Amino acid sequence: MAPTERVDAARVRAWATALASPGHDLSDVERIDLIRALEQLKCVSEAAQATISVDFDASQRAEQADRGVPAAQQGRGVAEQIALARRESPHRGRQHLGLAKILLKELPRTRAAFAGGRIGEWKVTLVARETACLSLEDRLRVDAELAGNPERIEAMGDGELVAEARKLAYELDPAAFVERRRHADADRRVTLRPAPDVMSQLSALLPVKDGVAVYAALTREADRLRASGDRRSRGQIMADTLVLRVLGGGSCATGGEVGVMINLIVSDRVLWGDSDEAGYVDGYGPVPADLARELAGTVGAWLRRLYVSPETGSLVAMDSAARIVPAKLGQLFRLRDKTCRTPWCDAPIRHHDHVRAVAEGGETSEPNGQGLCEACNYAKEAFGWAARPRPGPRHTVETTTPTGHRYESTAPPLTQPSFVEARPGVWTLVA
Repeated sequence: MAPTERVDAARVRAWATALASPGHDLSDVERIDLIRALEQLKCVSEAAQATISVDFDASQRAEQADRGVPAAQQGRGVAEQIALARRESPHRGRQHLGLAKILLKELPRTRAAFAGGRIGEWKVTLVARETACLSLEDRLRVDAELAGNPERIEAMGDGELVAEARKLAYELDPAAFVERRRHADADRRVTLRPAPDVMSQLSALLPVKDGVAVYAALTREADRLRASGDRRSRGQIMADTLVLRVLGGGSCATGGEVGVMINLIVSDRVLWGDSDEAGYVDGYGPVPADLARELAGTVGAWLRRLYVSPETGSLVAMDSAARIVPAKLGQLFRLRDKTCRTPWCDAPIRHHDHVRAVAEGGETSEPNGQGLCEACNYAKEAFGWAARPRPGPRHTVETTTPTGHRYESTAPPLTQPSFVEARPGVWTLVA
């Protein structure tokens, strides 16, 4: 292709169509060569996305400035548009845009290796992450050392690259490296995510001294109980001890009383045993019918019934004349939407949003409400964004971005999924 030939979306889609059906009459040598060529193409494509994202950000900021948007608000909603185009969460969109800007201004050699197809986005991210504590001058020096020879950085494994970047960063600015470690304490947090076989993954990011101390305490208790004849495995004892100590002696698994509310969305048909549809535990996700019935009968657990339409699986509507979403209506949004309603964003709901703004005549009602994370709600308020409720079998919102692209979001079904027992005691979610 000639250097001056214009590359647009139509041309790239044509390439994608051609690549969807690669030839099957290749030799094994040709297959390996094609795999390598496609990997280079993937890296080059990611680098092109980064370049285009920086240009889009600059263009949108200039347009917002021309429209009189205050300087502090310029750029709002840009990363979210990039995320929608990439079919990823707004958080990932902000990461992509931030990385693209860093590459352009602070890591030119790494960017060149990226655009040349020698390294992918993950390696680029590692370099940016491990040099974040440095001044621009020192960051450019590490960039030149690591990526000045593109063949060298291409040959590095991820662990080798991280170790080398950390070594160089520490040699150039030990004080900044230590200060970064000190500030990392502010990132401590606890997260929960679903795991296979109706389990959950509870994770804690802690300062090293606290993490080591917690693990040592659980290990010591497991060793003590095992020595006294407890037949549970060490891992089981550690997990049970963590639950018992956090909940003050209560555990749903052991039949104890738990002093917290569990929001369980389940139809009466499931509770009566007439249906094996999945229930839904707020903060976790779908659970099989037998577990839903077990939770409903757990001592000390609260059962919150939410009635649904048998035709659509939607929650019943609730209306209010208040401008601020009342607590119960906001709770309905959260239980109906489960996570942030922005497409591809699975962040927890933090804000109860009027889809059509109150200033535009929007009502405080179930049809005109949605649950959003904080970042998505702020992005929606940026210049050029609009959202409207749309008819649908379940609650549907159409969002229009400043470029005129439209995206629909439909509330997830509440009771349609079901589980099958793949093998004794192991349940699998099916559509």
